[in-house]
Amino acid sequence: MTELRQALDDINAIRTQVARGTQFRGYGPLSIASSGVLALLVAAAQSHWLADSASNLKSFLAIWISTAAVALFLSSAETIVRARRVHSGLAMEMIQAAAEQFLPCIVVGMLLTVVLMRVAPQDSWMLPGWWEVIFSLGVFASCRFLPRQMFGVGAWYLASGLVCLLFASGHHALSPWAMGIPFGVGQLLIAAVLRYGFEEAVEEV
Repeated sequence: MTELRQALDDINAIRTQVARGTQFRGYGPLSIASSGVLALLVAAAQSHWLADSASNLKSFLAIWISTAAVALFLSSAETIVRARRVHSGLAMEMIQAAAEQFLPCIVVGMLLTVVLMRVAPQDSWMLPGWWEVIFSLGVFASCRFLPRQMFGVGAWYLASGLVCLLFASGHHALSPWAMGIPFGVGQLLIAAVLRYGFEEAVEEV
């Protein structure tokens, strides 16, 4: 019985290793592009109809955390379906490997938000910039099993975060466009890389 358990553990370890060394094709461009469009629409709606929420931290967080939750749900649903179709028997291992790359940045972003709200709410104007910088780290971490063009997307998020921090430092105010433009354009760029980057890699081979 011990030998059987050891054999099963070895098989699981091999499957996990293979999954971590295989290019992940489970992310779906449709849901990610939709999240980019959603970010732009939310920013436009907030600046037009809910302008007061930009000066209200709780309202600002409620709007953008809800937007992020919808985007995450759409992306997760499409990822699970695509991974099962594309990676078949290795689907769960591939999804787990992908989550391990991106989950830390999500957790860090959440913890940073909670801490900033509790100890320095007057500095909440930095949140959009910090979120984008942290998100860029998740993109960079995922580059090893995605098309190489994804590095450029990580650079976009990093640059956007730094620019947002620079401009917001002048008036210390939250802006819906500091979220809408970086994440809207960034997600559309990711969708484009996922749609065309894999095809280019196949052609080069």
